[in-house]
Amino acid sequence: MHVYTVGQWVLLFYFYCLCGWVWESCYVSACQRRWVNRGFLHGPLLPIYGSGAIIILFAVIPVAENLFLVWLFGMVAATALEYVTGAAMERIFKVRYWDYSGQKFNLNGHICLTSSIAWGFFSILLVRFVHPPIGRLLARVPALVVDPAALALTAAFTADVVCSVQAALDLRDVLTRLTEENEELRRLARRAEIAAAFAEDDLRRFRERTEVEKLLLQSRVQEELQGLRQARAQRAEKRKAAWEEAFRRRSEAKLEALDTIAGALETCRNHLDNLPEMTEEALEERRADLDEAIGRLRRREAVIRAREPRSYRRSLRILRGNPSAMARDFGEALAALRELTGRK
Repeated sequence: MHVYTVGQWVLLFYFYCLCGWVWESCYVSACQRRWVNRGFLHGPLLPIYGSGAIIILFAVIPVAENLFLVWLFGMVAATALEYVTGAAMERIFKVRYWDYSGQKFNLNGHICLTSSIAWGFFSILLVRFVHPPIGRLLARVPALVVDPAALALTAAFTADVVCSVQAALDLRDVLTRLTEENEELRRLARRAEIAAAFAEDDLRRFRERTEVEKLLLQSRVQEELQGLRQARAQRAEKRKAAWEEAFRRRSEAKLEALDTIAGALETCRNHLDNLPEMTEEALEERRADLDEAIGRLRRREAVIRAREPRSYRRSLRILRGNPSAMARDFGEALAALRELTGRK
């Protein structure tokens, strides 16, 4: 194999990143029946493919003439890279950007047998057919062009990585915040139900009005989802307006539930004077407990009212580019965000 300079290796990395992006975007777009700008980055690059190609080229240098060993070495090297990258990204961002959990013989959802076998055949395709003409073409490019081009591409790539990492961290924070918010809403609803239990009619009305689980399970958002789906074929401005309207409706539904729970708690607090069997000390303790819960609800309402759609935009872009992404600890929140894009 030709001995490349650092600049040439860098250009090869970006070239195979681009090839991987073309392949993945076309394949996923065909599966989704819509255009998907595949990947983690904003630009047309998939670093896992560029890194995989470079690692394969290095790994098979001693065995380049033996097809079986090229397949074996390439498969092992690429599979190791895929596992380490997937595990590291999930640990940092709390999201699994590719998931093989539904495949047989998978390891923690990061790698699977069929993918590893495919990496082996990709190694043969790369070493025997794709890379030789690319290597010859690259050898003809003057060094005065190679190094500046590699430097310029690296600068752009670094800027993209920084922005994309921040977007992924934003997605992680959004998922964490939504999950905590939903759990707090459930806890407060249970507390209000317990507090209302002394009056059967109040309890029945409370259950009928809140429907917290239905809200959190997304059964009340079909209308806005239909609007989002109809907006797919429209211009970007209308699509943006559609998901912002869905965001507004979802926030209003959650605020309505919070207000209902707060009202139930306030009613319970006002009824405390009608409980002569309780001591004054017990009544004060119950009032303080209800006041604390009502205060938490009002603070949560203020947070939701202050939330703007633009705070979710980068997170939604990440999800649109990774339609199969999953979050083991934030499944409900991820589903809610995905529905804001008009996708299930």
